[in-house]
Amino acid sequence: MMKPVPRLRVLISVTFVLCLFVVFQIHKSDLFGKNLQITQQVNNIFISIASSSHHQTLNLTKYSNESDGNRAKQPKEETDTCAGRYIYMHNLPSIFNDDIIKDCRAVIKWFNMCPFMVNSGFGPQVLEYANNTAQVLTTKTGSWYSTNQFLLSVIFRERMKHYECLTNDSSLASAIYIPYYAGLDVSRHLWGYNTTVRDALGTKLARWLRERPEWTKMHGRDHFFVAGRIGWDFRRCSDEDSEWGSNLMCLPEFSNTTMLSIETTTWTNEFAVPYPTYFHPTSLTEVRRWQEKVKSVKRRYLFSFVGAPRPTLDGSIRGEIIKQCLASHGICKFFNCNEPGNDWDNPVKIMDVFKRSVFCLQPPGDSYTRRSIFDSISAGCIPVFFHPGSGYKQYMWYFPKDYTEYSVYIPENGVKNGTVSLRDLLGMIDKESVSRMRNEVVKIIPKILYIKPGMVRPEKIDKESVSRKRNEVVKSIPKIVYTKPELVGSEKIEDAFDIAVDRVIERVAMIKRMMEEGKDLQSEYSQTRDLKNLE
Repeated sequence: MMKPVPRLRVLISVTFVLCLFVVFQIHKSDLFGKNLQITQQVNNIFISIASSSHHQTLNLTKYSNESDGNRAKQPKEETDTCAGRYIYMHNLPSIFNDDIIKDCRAVIKWFNMCPFMVNSGFGPQVLEYANNTAQVLTTKTGSWYSTNQFLLSVIFRERMKHYECLTNDSSLASAIYIPYYAGLDVSRHLWGYNTTVRDALGTKLARWLRERPEWTKMHGRDHFFVAGRIGWDFRRCSDEDSEWGSNLMCLPEFSNTTMLSIETTTWTNEFAVPYPTYFHPTSLTEVRRWQEKVKSVKRRYLFSFVGAPRPTLDGSIRGEIIKQCLASHGICKFFNCNEPGNDWDNPVKIMDVFKRSVFCLQPPGDSYTRRSIFDSISAGCIPVFFHPGSGYKQYMWYFPKDYTEYSVYIPENGVKNGTVSLRDLLGMIDKESVSRMRNEVVKIIPKILYIKPGMVRPEKIDKESVSRKRNEVVKSIPKIVYTKPELVGSEKIEDAFDIAVDRVIERVAMIKRMMEEGKDLQSEYSQTRDLKNLE
């Protein structure tokens, strides 16, 4: 009776035969030619041998007849990294978005928005047209733009088109996005139009949504949109022509949705997201270089204010702030946006002031918030707030809960009555505290930026993504190509878009659980919150 052949000897024999087979195929044709598929199949057999050495018999027929493409599609071998993260985007008629920006001259009555519509809503690229541009910004990266503060709805939609978990199957979606340019629509009719005109397109969209099958699932409670203006522009709940804004959020359909705006009202179905800044980077490396630059820059001014007086605005503290700044003998820098020749929308001039200032004053203007908050933070400047509704009660998804970590709060009453000296108060803050706060401000920077659409951030590539990419490469060439190690970072830094989408998905999941449990949803939609109380 013959002894059984040892398992190792069988493996060596099979491997030797396969090697001869490969050499024969290579001799017959070029490695990248007609027999590429055969070479791939052999590679698969080697992998199978290594992973299945416990089997006494190898089923070679199975692997020789099965392509890599088919194997990669098997659900057991591939994890769905988008599970629970899918977003469905409505394919709206163009009257709700594209047609609005085609008629760009009509978007704002006294201002031509057309130049800012280019580059996916980022506006014109900042070039090295001035000697100090390169000193202020990192223009060689091509990531600085003259971005208008009211174009967030356009920027967000362009980003969503490249979202890695965008789906055409609404049944898979964890949330549904409405790509309606609400802010640009209403801004066309804010001055000189009656309520019927102001409300027309929003009312038409509400009817369109109501007739969609996706609406019936949760009656709009899984839907969200980006307003691109402050929330008060959509909360006119009367039919008086003298009242401001549109009635969009007072419509029954939209009162069930979640609105993302650059400033919220007191209603609990609104959430504030950052104003767009001038900086739209493409990589983690670029962000880190900018962070290091603003951390190490020498700051000439103790504090600064970039803005304009509001003499006709009741209760405004801007006049007192400007007065104290001008009397500081060079300790404070005042950049008057109303002064001719100051180029209030010039990114280089604005960022130059912020980069050279330790503290940046952020008093309320026409509303609680300002775009300047985010431009100054992106420059590493410590924000000084005078009202809780300017930051702390707005951007809770983006700012640390403890406001003392990254900012200074000065109650506006002290400024109004002249009992607070900004120079003395800010000058008393020790260097150690300043350094600590600046470090926290610099950490916030990536969270408030909107990166370029279609760019893959290094920190977003995880091990499963690398494996998936590698399998795609193996299909094309008979060897494995690994992603550069620098692209496989363990640190995950999200930008403003990522954070907004993740938080909306979390909110929809919570609402869904509440509906299943029969809980009252009033707290999430029709209740109001206090924007004036610091606590």
